[in-house]
Amino acid sequence: MTDLTAPGGGTAKVVQGKATPRGAYPHVKVVGDLIWVSGTSSRRADDTFVGVDVGDDGSVTLDIRAQTRAVIENIRDILRSVNADIDDLVQVTSYLVDMADFPGYNEVYGEFFDFAGPTRTTVAVRELPHPHLLIEIQAVAHRGAREKE
Repeated sequence: MTDLTAPGGGTAKVVQGKATPRGAYPHVKVVGDLIWVSGTSSRRADDTFVGVDVGDDGSVTLDIRAQTRAVIENIRDILRSVNADIDDLVQVTSYLVDMADFPGYNEVYGEFFDFAGPTRTTVAVRELPHPHLLIEIQAVAHRGAREKE
């Protein structure tokens, strides 16, 4: 894990064991009790993707449920690296390449969160940084939010 003092205060981290960011940004930034998680996908540290099956004939099958689950689990791991968890999330923004995937995404999202969970916005985007990605989520957490309610 790389801890960097961020301009303007706070700490920025690139979390060891997670996919390296594809640009000059951290996985997570902490300022006081607020935590921002950069857009997160189902990409693994070895640059493969959860929810992608490439057949022997080159055909590609993408699974929104598997990708959504992996994204949320990646966010949970990133939050745990700064002593927080998904119960501390207060807001998420989800980016879907195809709104036809919304039912599968929403089903898996419901395995992790209920009406007491974070606020959420879901938007459709034309594309994400890799053609195998169906979803990306960015999030904001407040450390100890679940303890203060």
